Amino acid sequence: MLKRERVVVAMSGGVDSSVTAALLLEKGYEVVGITMRLMSPEEKSAGERSCCGLEAVEEVRRVAELLKIPHYVLDFEEEFEKEVVEYFCWEYSRGRTPNPCLLCNQKLKFGKLLEKAKGLGIDLVASGHYARVTYDEKRGRYLLKKGKDRAKDQSYVLFNLTQEQLRHILLPLGELEKKKVRERAKELGLRVHDRPDSQEICFISAGDYGNFLRKRMPEITKPGLIIDKKGNVLSQHKGIHLFTIGQRRGLGMAAGKPLYVISIDRERRTVIVGGEEALYRRELIAADVNWIALDRLIKSLPVKAKIRYRHSMAEATLIPLREEEVKVRFSSPQKAITPGQAVVFYQGEEVIGGGWIKD
Repeated sequence: MLKRERVVVAMSGGVDSSVTAALLLEKGYEVVGITMRLMSPEEKSAGERSCCGLEAVEEVRRVAELLKIPHYVLDFEEEFEKEVVEYFCWEYSRGRTPNPCLLCNQKLKFGKLLEKAKGLGIDLVASGHYARVTYDEKRGRYLLKKGKDRAKDQSYVLFNLTQEQLRHILLPLGELEKKKVRERAKELGLRVHDRPDSQEICFISAGDYGNFLRKRMPEITKPGLIIDKKGNVLSQHKGIHLFTIGQRRGLGMAAGKPLYVISIDRERRTVIVGGEEALYRRELIAADVNWIALDRLIKSLPVKAKIRYRHSMAEATLIPLREEEVKVRFSSPQKAITPGQAVVFYQGEEVIGGGWIKD
């Protein structure tokens, strides 16, 4: 009898990771379910209903029993604190708006968890992301592609994975629509078939970023000024961490027309506001660029780019700068380009690469 190939499935208690485990079992893999315990002690109460809280762990155990697969909970609290939470706080202290889930995928789910799996003699890690990984023999590269369900496509949040990581990843939901995944879960008798998708950052209760950051970094609450583009003082604020580019609500002032945050000056602890027209930019600089479909950028390249997960793709040209930096020039101005967010480049279904918006 041939030995079955083993795979670790990152299980969060949701419908996607549960069906991922079931599908891989059907394909003949030997599945091991692992849940990453991520929460630091002071955040556990805030995250009980999150993808890494105690309720989620109990749900995974029920799914594992139903599927008759082994399930383990591994402690990643220290790594999560260092790689994700500290990064999140540091970025906000710089007047930037981070996306910690992207770092969690890169550093933990397909980083530390893959290392743990290899230590157990398992070379594959699977997750419930709606994206696809293929191998192009002609180019000798692993490619990341959009999920078949365009409404749920999550290729954006995986842009920073390396060739080595992509080589060890299975994403069985990439070929399916979310509706079919829920139907399959119901057929299997999984009670998570109608569980809502997680929307909030798992370590912050009820989306209260301000309170979380204040407790973590009291110094971040230093007050400052809200000014217009001409330097006129309009109001005061209680910390730059409470603002992000494009924000309209919560400015704490009345004006004759709608005003938006158009930039944040960390050094002066100043928030600059203006009309909606001031939010549009045609260019950005992306740093720490990770290339997937090519080894490096040597000349200008036409692409479609996304400046946020939920943002529509827009035509753009990539222009090489110094190492690991590119200029992205859009065909038409884009609204609320935000430092700290990721910009991801596409050609057709392929993710060419992506980087972090620097300026």
